[in-house]
Amino acid sequence: MEERYQVTGNEYVSLPTIREKDGTIEGLSCLYMQVKGMLELKGKDRFIQPFFSVEGKRQRLCPVWRRSHYWIPSFCAEGSGAEFSCTYLTPVGKRGFGIRLTAKNGRQQELQLCVGVDGEWTNTLHTVNESLALTEGLAVRGSGWNNMFIFQQTPGIPLIAFAPIVEDHQPFSEIDQGARWQLEGKGYTISKEARLQPGEKMQLDIFFGLGYEGVAAATSAKEMLRQGYDALLSRTEKWLSEREKKISDPVIEERLNTNLFYAFFFASGRTVDTEELCMMTSRSPRYYVSAAYWDRDSLLWAFPAIVEADHRYARELLLSIFRRQGRNFGVHSRYIDGTVLEPGFELDELCAPVIALERYVQVSGDKALLRHPLIGEGLESIVEKLLSRKHEQKALFSTFLQPTDDMHNYPYLTYDNVLAWKALGCLGQWLGREDLQRLSLHVKEDILSHCVFEHQGKRIFAWSVDLKGKWDIYDEPPGSLQLFPFYGFCGMEDRVWQNTMALIRNKEYPLSFSGHKIAEIGCKHAPHPWILSICNSLLSGHKTEALEHLQYTQMDNGIACESVDEDTGECTTGAAFATCAGFLAYALSRALEE
Repeated sequence: MEERYQVTGNEYVSLPTIREKDGTIEGLSCLYMQVKGMLELKGKDRFIQPFFSVEGKRQRLCPVWRRSHYWIPSFCAEGSGAEFSCTYLTPVGKRGFGIRLTAKNGRQQELQLCVGVDGEWTNTLHTVNESLALTEGLAVRGSGWNNMFIFQQTPGIPLIAFAPIVEDHQPFSEIDQGARWQLEGKGYTISKEARLQPGEKMQLDIFFGLGYEGVAAATSAKEMLRQGYDALLSRTEKWLSEREKKISDPVIEERLNTNLFYAFFFASGRTVDTEELCMMTSRSPRYYVSAAYWDRDSLLWAFPAIVEADHRYARELLLSIFRRQGRNFGVHSRYIDGTVLEPGFELDELCAPVIALERYVQVSGDKALLRHPLIGEGLESIVEKLLSRKHEQKALFSTFLQPTDDMHNYPYLTYDNVLAWKALGCLGQWLGREDLQRLSLHVKEDILSHCVFEHQGKRIFAWSVDLKGKWDIYDEPPGSLQLFPFYGFCGMEDRVWQNTMALIRNKEYPLSFSGHKIAEIGCKHAPHPWILSICNSLLSGHKTEALEHLQYTQMDNGIACESVDEDTGECTTGAAFATCAGFLAYALSRALEE
């Protein structure tokens, strides 16, 4: 059976692999600008493993899990008459996380109980799509900053450090939980032991700090210890509750909010070294192209959910993206610092920053951002690139790659040109250029003139054309013809659009999966129903069917993945797909509001 995971995180730290079977944290990840991606700190089998023992015998854990506010995971377990619980808290805005361990004597006699964690830091991985082990400089040393120890990666210069803390000897307020710790090589144990009377409880709070070097890591942990677990928990719960969406169906409510927070904290974050806010496909190494940036994925899928959750945060994201990524808007994929990872032009990606900016202004009302010099410079660059892709005679624009990042049959994609139509309308208005507004009108005219064909006696939208008479029938969930009404190109009553939808949803279309339990559209990139197709259906008048399909799939333990098996609903490709999680949360919220 494939391993199942719980997840949590904040702006600085991701815990993407908390094993459900025993509560072990396999590793943590953080964004790091100087290495253009993500660093993963891992143990051989366990990075941090919670445990409890009764009368000196360690108990086998059979966790029962829950998520407070859909984002703070915890579990309870029992053994030999004692009760144990463990909660993983990643406080908003803090460079680290905390674990609260509790034990209760459930017997009618005195018991010797012990709670703690043990583990090891054995390797550090650099991850951008693929992971590469850093073989030099992993060290452990004692430190007076936390009165414990610090793990530090120093391959010649400091790179990253990780430190726990359980006590703080302050002049006016000493914190001493009665914990003890042991260090052996790169392995450690932190625990607390006590004899408890019937019904009596014990508790241990352990904070783990992260930083560029040892002092930063240890004092990050110390600051959280001084703030106190309960205060940090209260603030984080308040932050989450202010952003939760309330709906009548508890199952859908859980899906919506879990994916909302997953997108917020796994599709964006702050770098440990420069504290810059940035976006990426996923901060989980389980996603097959993790820790890299795509304009489409970040701005068309994740951003709509993020801006509705926190428009101030979204504003900072946009400025950071225009600053770092603006030079290469429209290029296939990039590192988080904006330099090119995979070359190749994609028209939908070039339009994505404009569409995200329009959505931000609609949600926040902040039109002043449009006058920011950084934004203006970026928009002018987008116009220049867009016009360079225009056909010599027709008002249509070519692309090199499709929304799946795969090669096209023909260079003029109908969906991509719908985005160009929308982007040009915004650009013309914001930049005060009537020529762009007129061009937007001509784009719509040429889409209707050159991208609509007759098939089996009905007029439909082609997927792509060569403007020389060739065209094809196809659809891709990452850039679907279903979304034309969503983007305002036509209404759902439009007959050509309706004919197109009937065609690609028909059982005769090989990637419709019509007749299967999850009858959503797939594509050649991943020939199974896509979660993005469920999103598209929610936004294109098929809410009832989409909600039913969503009920049938667990995706990646409740979090969006790329595609699922059409009959079982199990994840088939793209686990831990953070940007898709954002679009799912947004589509659910919008469909249910309507």
